[in-house]
Amino acid sequence: MKILFHGQNATNFRDGFDRMIDPAHTIVDVSDALSAPGEVEQFASADVIVGIKLDATMPVPRQLRLFHAPAAGTDAIDQSLLPAQAALCNCHGHEDAIAEYVFAALLARHVPLMQADADLRRKQWTFFAGRPNALRTELGSQTIGLLGFGHIAKAITLRAKAFGMRVHAANRSAINSEFVDRVYSLSELHAFLADVDVVVVTLPLTAQTQGLVDAAALNAMRPSAFLVNVGRGPVIAEQALYDALRSRRLAGALIDTWYQYPTPTQTECAPSTMDFAALDNVLMTPHMSGWTSGTVLRRQQTMADNIARLATGRPLQNVLKPASTS
Repeated sequence: MKILFHGQNATNFRDGFDRMIDPAHTIVDVSDALSAPGEVEQFASADVIVGIKLDATMPVPRQLRLFHAPAAGTDAIDQSLLPAQAALCNCHGHEDAIAEYVFAALLARHVPLMQADADLRRKQWTFFAGRPNALRTELGSQTIGLLGFGHIAKAITLRAKAFGMRVHAANRSAINSEFVDRVYSLSELHAFLADVDVVVVTLPLTAQTQGLVDAAALNAMRPSAFLVNVGRGPVIAEQALYDALRSRRLAGALIDTWYQYPTPTQTECAPSTMDFAALDNVLMTPHMSGWTSGTVLRRQQTMADNIARLATGRPLQNVLKPASTS
């Protein structure tokens, strides 16, 4: 089979991939713009495409049997453009890395090691035991709310229970987990948000989730609450989030998924039209929460396994759109 890696994002998973698949397969690398000689033809004739984008400006891959996203999100892949015989699959493997990222931020709010170190270097015993005004809070006393309950939320749940936290979750479908203390439907979103100290958004971006966390939802949260977005930026209304943080209606936020991203022609840009960088109650990171060497390896293994399954006629894993058998 011809396996085509499309663009810079797919290239991140290219190193060592040859060794993970049958050497009888051919691997082709093409640019994001498909502008080099022969790249359009290579794209159109691929059996497997590894990439994150498919839209009407691109050639139709008529021979395609598998479009494999090397990530969980597939919102830039227009499924209506996939040939009927092609399946769409995605990858996870990032949940442990994201859970560690979330708890690094949450722990820092209760265990201010950096501030204690900096102060003591100035001979200031800010958090000295025995001083009433030096008392810290504890993460284990908090209730964490998980908006969405997929791979990421499940990994966060296990770590939250290890710290003694209560776990609430809101999800479209039913949740059956012994580690979740209370479950809400998405129709109960405001009640869910009002009942927790930390909200972690893990939802993908769909027509149903875009703008789900709007001004009214943010107003339902406790003023002391902390919001984390590791799902997709536009799940939270951009203007409403900025206004809530700027007015300190919301205590703070950790934002890893944004509203604007670099492109192949503009490699640096602001992450939003709003001036989040001017707010001192926001931690801003560049969509890094799941980006570890372990994530890359696990996703490579998922894609290599699915290619082997495709070649031998076995059922694929992580299928979002099955191939038509008619």
